[in-house]
Amino acid sequence: MYKALYRKWRPLSFDDVISQPHITTTLQNQIKNDKTAHAYLFTGSRGTGKTTCARIFAKAVNCNNQVEGNPCLECDICKDAEEFALSDIIEIDAASNNSVDDVRDLRDGAIYTPERCKFKIYIIDEVHMLSPSAFNALLKIMEEPPYYVKFILATTELHKVPATITSRCQRFDFRRITADDISKRLLYIAEQENLTLDEKASVMIATLADGGMRDALSLMDQCAAFSDKITEETVSTAAGVAGRGHLFDIIDAIIAEDTSSAIGVVDNLYAMSKDMQRLCDEIILQFRNIMLLKVNPKQTDVINCMPDEIDRLIKMAEQLELQEIIEYLSVLQSCNERLARAVNKRVELEMGIVKLCLGKNNRNIEKSLDNSDIYDKIKKLEEKISVGIQRKPTLYSEEKPRKQKNTAEQIQEQPVDMSKLRPEDFSVVKNWSEVLKEFHLISPAVSGSLSDSTAFTNGNLLLINAKNKFFLTLFKNKENALSLGECVQKVLGKQYIIRAKCVEEEEKNNKAEDLLKKAEDLKIDTSVD
Repeated sequence: MYKALYRKWRPLSFDDVISQPHITTTLQNQIKNDKTAHAYLFTGSRGTGKTTCARIFAKAVNCNNQVEGNPCLECDICKDAEEFALSDIIEIDAASNNSVDDVRDLRDGAIYTPERCKFKIYIIDEVHMLSPSAFNALLKIMEEPPYYVKFILATTELHKVPATITSRCQRFDFRRITADDISKRLLYIAEQENLTLDEKASVMIATLADGGMRDALSLMDQCAAFSDKITEETVSTAAGVAGRGHLFDIIDAIIAEDTSSAIGVVDNLYAMSKDMQRLCDEIILQFRNIMLLKVNPKQTDVINCMPDEIDRLIKMAEQLELQEIIEYLSVLQSCNERLARAVNKRVELEMGIVKLCLGKNNRNIEKSLDNSDIYDKIKKLEEKISVGIQRKPTLYSEEKPRKQKNTAEQIQEQPVDMSKLRPEDFSVVKNWSEVLKEFHLISPAVSGSLSDSTAFTNGNLLLINAKNKFFLTLFKNKENALSLGECVQKVLGKQYIIRAKCVEEEEKNNKAEDLLKKAEDLKIDTSVD
């Protein structure tokens, strides 16, 4: 039965693990010196060897014939562990066993001694998927497990693991595997499998794998099914990615602001069923290379590309300013985010390409479109402020400033003896709604506190019956009171001494006598300073 390459060539000892010497050496020394911890936490991106190292560790600590911290791979313990037939090494997928009951079962099983091995090893993969209650159930036994129990937790998302768990473990961070190491490993495996793999094709696969050995082996497996001779073209076709020539044609067209040529290349790639999102990822990767070369042309070790492409990328970097490159990347990143949820990925990518070809003066079109609502609101606010400013000169013109001021002050300073006023002497202000409408134009936020209010007049005295208690606070502000006085004068034709009372909800009659009782509670000063 055929076995996938990534399963067939999974490392069986620490010596086979690549790009993680800081971890494998430490674990081997711990095993040799019998100083292993009771709990480990392996973290890192996918395909870097977390689960593989956990399995090797589980075999090595239980192997009776270990060699320099490695399992012997010959004894019954090692062979049964490889066949997953060893009951003392328990692998748990936390993605599908993430409840508190699953952890309780683990905890109950941990009290039993191992059947054949020295240690009972629990390997919990994707541990970040456990529920909060499951993590809590795991805490105590992880802190003080039986001497024969060890835990190995593996995760790709360390930030989701509670600090109470991480503090109980020895943490090992797995690095992304370098493209050079992946390429060499692929060439070795291809030779063992009697596959013809070009060196450039191996570098291309390693680049696409983005630091994950499993991804690289899966892609090579896919290419081998397509053709016995694996070349760059084979990789490009099997993986559904753009050929390197097409990729640079797009970038050249973008730099030259040649929209027609860029869209033409995208159209050809689409006709060949190339993945549009993957194409966008590749363009982003190349612009990243251009940005880094622009910053430091000599630092080529951080560039992720084929060796013969560096000179071409350097020439592209020389044609652009650093700020332009950053703008290109910004547009592409936004496009890539939308591609993930776009119905028509081709149209979304073409929109992004067109924006890139517009030129630096028009490239920020997306920002202006996104902020249109904000600009509209600002414009409306400016109009309202303008209306408020224009109203004041009509009431307090600079031609007669002292007369306006003195008159208003005299009116407000007149004493009002509420005890001598009779309710029948007051009349309802029928056009009070017009006053409120005028006040809303000047101060829409404050005018809301006067909704459902009524007003009564007696001579030069105006009484307001307000329903909103917040009205009392707002109109202690001089500007609010002044604005209301202006609106009253404009609609009613004269200035009034204004008094007000906030009537409780239970008082529904709105009669003048109810206001007269406590109308002195709020004196609204509409005089001008």
